[in-house]
Amino acid sequence: MTANTDTYDYIVTGAGSAGCVVAARLSEDGRYRVLLLEAGGNDSNPWIHVPMGYPKVFANPKFNWMYESEPEPGLMGKRLYQPRGKVMGGTSAINGMVYMRGHPADYDEWRQRGCAGWDWDGVLPYFRKGEDQENGANAFHGVGGPLRVSNPPVRLEIAERWIAAAIQAGLPAKDDFNDGQQDGAGDFQSTIDRRRRASTATAYLDPARNRPNLTIETHAQATRILIEDGRAVGIAYVRKGVPRTARARGEVIVCGGVFNSPQLLQLSGLGPVDLLRNLGIPVIRDMPGVGADLQDHFSVRCNFRCTRPITLNDIANSLWRRVVAGAQYVLFRGGPLASSGIAAGGYVRSDARLDRPDIQFTCCAFSYAGRDSKGAQPHPFPGFSVGAVHVSPEARGTVRIQSPDPLAPPAIAFNFLRTANDLRITMAGVRWVRRIAQQPALAPYIAGEIFPGPAVNTDAEFEHAIRSNGVSGQHGVGTCRMGTDERAVVDPRLRVHGVRNLRVADASVMPSVTAGNTNAPTIMIAEKGAAMILEDAPENT
Repeated sequence: MTANTDTYDYIVTGAGSAGCVVAARLSEDGRYRVLLLEAGGNDSNPWIHVPMGYPKVFANPKFNWMYESEPEPGLMGKRLYQPRGKVMGGTSAINGMVYMRGHPADYDEWRQRGCAGWDWDGVLPYFRKGEDQENGANAFHGVGGPLRVSNPPVRLEIAERWIAAAIQAGLPAKDDFNDGQQDGAGDFQSTIDRRRRASTATAYLDPARNRPNLTIETHAQATRILIEDGRAVGIAYVRKGVPRTARARGEVIVCGGVFNSPQLLQLSGLGPVDLLRNLGIPVIRDMPGVGADLQDHFSVRCNFRCTRPITLNDIANSLWRRVVAGAQYVLFRGGPLASSGIAAGGYVRSDARLDRPDIQFTCCAFSYAGRDSKGAQPHPFPGFSVGAVHVSPEARGTVRIQSPDPLAPPAIAFNFLRTANDLRITMAGVRWVRRIAQQPALAPYIAGEIFPGPAVNTDAEFEHAIRSNGVSGQHGVGTCRMGTDERAVVDPRLRVHGVRNLRVADASVMPSVTAGNTNAPTIMIAEKGAAMILEDAPENT
């Protein structure tokens, strides 16, 4: 297809974790003309593809929207950094690469909330379809799919010691967090392929780039969905400063993610009527659920000074070690740069009566100063960190456009720690981290607890530390929530309520956040969504 063609069967906005999957699947058999729009550029920077290269792009505006939340009342007015990929592959090109599906009960709960077909049995085939599992196929895992899922490519001593200590503290040993049960401690699997990052751009889109029926436009910012007589008919966008439009014979599929998907719908006249009228945007449909129900994990990063120079801090702080690590990677695809540094973790229940874990741990072979990851610098000494993550928070927030200017960032509010239960579970997670650190397997590796610090012991002291230093888990979902109730934005086939030929297929449709990193569930949503779109194509209905 030539670049001058402006009419397509399907238009996909956003070449991120979901959009790359949707575009690749819709163009797979050659029947349909597909346009994929990406606001960022190509993923040609080498640091994107080196597993331990993500600190180089995690706060780089060339590859990252670099959003910030509004001041959080429950966190002493702190703004929370929200990195989101602005590049081919989206956030899958800049994240920590952890592959975690969540708990089966998460998806069964979706079904109970009216999302037929999205229970665990309904989503598992799509997890398996997209997967190329290093350990082989079984009832839970697939092989031969586009996305490589691998074991840690490098053994990190501090991660192994943390796993041993967690087991000593009472967590069972766990060798697969994606087999339907999560309780325990063990290695995390990652989206790393032959010691290179496997983003959805490399896994799904690279094999599809030369298809004549697929057009990919980078530096193309979607500004408005074109809606005529209640039907989505195309997209208005700006490419390198030039306004353009594209028409869709079939459907428009929005894959902008938890922040940009509700932003685009609101800019297009789909959203809360008062918000749209106040900004002078013509109202197509009053949809108060667009941008509502924002959910995210809440995380507290506990830092420890290490007694031995075995952490990634030691490499970052030494020119000679950086040179050696670079040579190991370039020559042999080995050494510490082949690892994401997030090699281990676990799950525990804050209350034994719960039906699933509500606390996740992430053990990282590095530590850094500051309260968030924006511009973070490693501590000038050996260090590691363990995140205590509350994966089932009650907090609900919003994403709202602040201007009719599509290039203006939206206002993001999480409302973290506004309930006593959210604070209680987070506090339990931090106390668990300290308990694990005191076990014989790990204690000899700890020279001191940097945060929360030995002076923090009472509930009041823990609460102050958590509110001062806790951050978003950067796993936002729910702002175009799927369901059948009045506030739901899309139905269980991901069709926007009240607008024909318009779907949303990304993390924003999740009815509730899953118990773990959200990249794998987002890819699953895109796989299942693409299958639904093909099933609903006119010649198949």
